[in-house]
Amino acid sequence: MSIYESLNPVQQEAVYHTEGPVLILAGAGSGKTRVLTHRIAYLIEEMGVNPWNIMAITFTNKAAEEMRERVDKIVGFGSESIWVSTFHSTCVRILRRYIDRLGFDNNFTIYDTDDQKTLIKDVCKRLDIDTKTYKERNIMAAISKAKEEMITPEEYLLNAGGDYAQKKMAGIYQEYQKQLKKNNALDFDDLLCKTVELFEYNPDVLEYYQNRFRYIMVDEYQDTNTVQFRFISMLAKKYKNLCVVGDDDQSIYKFRGANIQNILGYEKVFPEAKVIKLEQNYRSTGNILNAANMVIRNNKGRKDKTLWTDREEGEKLKLCQCETGYEEAERIVAEIKQLVAGGTYRYSDCALLYRTNAQSRILEEQFVRENIPYKVVGGVNFYARKEIKDLLCYLKTIDNGRDDLAVRRIINVPKRGIGATTIDRVQEYAAEHEMSFYDALRMAEQIPSLGRAASRIIPFVNQIQVLRSKLEFMSLKDFMEEIIASIEYEKEYENEDAEEVAARMENVDELISKLADYEESEEQPTLSGFLEEVALIADIDSLDDSSNRVVLMTLHSAKGLEFPKVFLCGMEDGLFPSYMCITSDDPSDLEEERRLCYVGITRAMDSLTISFAKQRMIRGETQWNKPSRFLKEIPFELFEGMIKENKIKEMPKNNSYASAKQAFQTRAFQPKAFAVNDSKELDYGVGDTVFHIKFGTGIVKEILEGGRDYEVTVEFEKAGVRKMFASFAKLKKL
Repeated sequence: MSIYESLNPVQQEAVYHTEGPVLILAGAGSGKTRVLTHRIAYLIEEMGVNPWNIMAITFTNKAAEEMRERVDKIVGFGSESIWVSTFHSTCVRILRRYIDRLGFDNNFTIYDTDDQKTLIKDVCKRLDIDTKTYKERNIMAAISKAKEEMITPEEYLLNAGGDYAQKKMAGIYQEYQKQLKKNNALDFDDLLCKTVELFEYNPDVLEYYQNRFRYIMVDEYQDTNTVQFRFISMLAKKYKNLCVVGDDDQSIYKFRGANIQNILGYEKVFPEAKVIKLEQNYRSTGNILNAANMVIRNNKGRKDKTLWTDREEGEKLKLCQCETGYEEAERIVAEIKQLVAGGTYRYSDCALLYRTNAQSRILEEQFVRENIPYKVVGGVNFYARKEIKDLLCYLKTIDNGRDDLAVRRIINVPKRGIGATTIDRVQEYAAEHEMSFYDALRMAEQIPSLGRAASRIIPFVNQIQVLRSKLEFMSLKDFMEEIIASIEYEKEYENEDAEEVAARMENVDELISKLADYEESEEQPTLSGFLEEVALIADIDSLDDSSNRVVLMTLHSAKGLEFPKVFLCGMEDGLFPSYMCITSDDPSDLEEERRLCYVGITRAMDSLTISFAKQRMIRGETQWNKPSRFLKEIPFELFEGMIKENKIKEMPKNNSYASAKQAFQTRAFQPKAFAVNDSKELDYGVGDTVFHIKFGTGIVKEILEGGRDYEVTVEFEKAGVRKMFASFAKLKKL
């Protein structure tokens, strides 16, 4: 029996159709990765295609690694020659070889979001632009959107016409790009834009890669934006062997620039394209799929398909109707405890999915109270932590001295007595003489305005030069340890408590481990290669499948994952779908929210609980919302017999009478200020001196009752004013 006989008939059709453009519409859980890997094997084994003539592109490192493992296993010898990577990694490989044709050095730096924000601040300062009027986040979003549509700063200015604000933005965009080039740096959007630019102005480079990649496969095609489509279409133009796999019903990244028309209009661009639908789902039970199908069919902008499965109908969906967001958290956690205690599931089998990150707080508090292990995906990225950023900037400075942001970050880390005034004077000298910040530092003694401050700069420059000279003689792991010892990095935190320092040093140790892992996995490890790998890591790639913890994440983060037990939280109009989508003039906004709901439902393999609350605290105000309109699109017979009537009970309207009545009936989280020692359940009151294990000694300024806990405001001697819940703070009266 051949490996292809294990596929279903439609999957086989997708594998065997190798020539010309192909659109594979792959429903959730329909085995698209399996199809792609078998298609690669078929091209090599049956069609005689050279492995190095095949490219497979996906969006996340996690997905690329999974595909790479499967390809290696199924293809065997020669599989290492196949390019399996993300869009950004693919473009980095091309640019590392040819970006000098665009005026950059090949050891360019890749800027993450924090680096971009810092540079935007510098640009605004340089152009004398008030960042209160033009917020950095909005500027970054505008520039990113322009790059996704391949709009240059010059075109942006032309499009601005007489719009003053748009003209200002065009000026910022132009200066931002100028500074990036000066720093020999690219942001994430540039990786694609510069590759397309390289192809447009260098036909020989384009032809080389067209001949190299005669068979191209793209996963998650519904998430591509304009510049990604342009990149792929340029590569595939010569041989037209472009196979794209995606699901228009799972297009949920419009806010990141994803253009659903890329998949909906594929046949318009490639009229000869073969369209194949994968509708058999191998993940979920019948009831879960029926719920997903009934929701998504309400969208008009989609290609017709219906998921089905050979699996049993399974248990019906559970509906959890709660009075408040706090009760929702309590009931979800109680159900998880019961399921785990009964041996039905492990903690790691359970996932809580929600629309916004803010919803995680109440859920986390309940997990802490019940001592249940959990992990929030999409929190602070490991590589965004201060100590890690500091050390990475040392590596960046040693690797690419033209990266001004990296040099400026570490020049006074640990403290060397080099202040902001000194840095500004060096920056002015660098700008005046059109040189990098680091080159200006090397000439510190020749900068008249520095005076005695030059003597503090020279040791830093000498230190970097010495470290740079040692790089070629040491492993990267040993080199990192040499940097930490040489700069005496722990001095940076000598004023912090021991617990905080220990946590930071644990992170530093983890970075050293990462360097060691990188060296073991690469045949020719380089510092540039390591920095490149780190720059391309996404939050979702940090999800550790081996740890036995409940997973909490947004619906956007959950795409591509699956869990035996899923809780879909906060299903209320105004929250999910969001109020902005409900009131939007563009009907496609609500359709995208519905696709997000479809994604959430189809993450569940065996069991799905959907919950909503009658009232919820949002932005400091109690709101009463109706149950989500998406919830009403699911037939009631698919739910367990929790609903007495054939409708979901409507919520009270948010009027003054309903609010007053609700407040009278319950004291649910309406804060009440306490006078001194009025809080009988606590052994301290307002005005008392208390001790906190982390923040030390302080005076209680205010105690508020929140229904299930007390919120205590304390003014600490060293840490300042802090607000905390009494049950977590464990304050001791002195």
